[in-house]
Amino acid sequence: MEETFRVRLTKECHVFSAAHFITFNGNICERLHGHNYAVAVEVAGPLDGNQYVVDFIALRDELRTLTDELDHRMLLPLEHPAIRVDVGEREVEARFEDRRWVFPRGDCALLPLAQTTAELLAKYLGERLLDALRGRCGFVPSELRVEVDENHGQWGIWQRRLPV
Repeated sequence: MEETFRVRLTKECHVFSAAHFITFNGNICERLHGHNYAVAVEVAGPLDGNQYVVDFIALRDELRTLTDELDHRMLLPLEHPAIRVDVGEREVEARFEDRRWVFPRGDCALLPLAQTTAELLAKYLGERLLDALRGRCGFVPSELRVEVDENHGQWGIWQRRLPV
């Protein structure tokens, strides 16, 4: 019988408040609005010499660093085919068709995403978390799952299985 060990992290410190807008059906753009996002992470892997999957403190701290980077920011997708984001020294301008928004540069999180949906935010956080854990403690899980709740029960989920 094969065993799998997992740890799950859902803490109040892994939340961020941010504004965004998304497009759908090709030409519809939502109004600018915000969410109080919550992030949960589940990590699977074999037990190490300490008999745990991953150090909870390392996982907690790395995820907190990532959520802090998004907290109280305007989330802007840099890879959207129809949203143009121009980054200046002091301001960021975003355009979609005839709509235009200007934000202070320091208030923006410029993300390498096609959209700022909960699903793609989960992927972004998951990939960044993998890199952070690999760099901090040389840890690569067999599986990582990141969940982003944008509205009390509306979750975007990303999961990756990695070769062991």
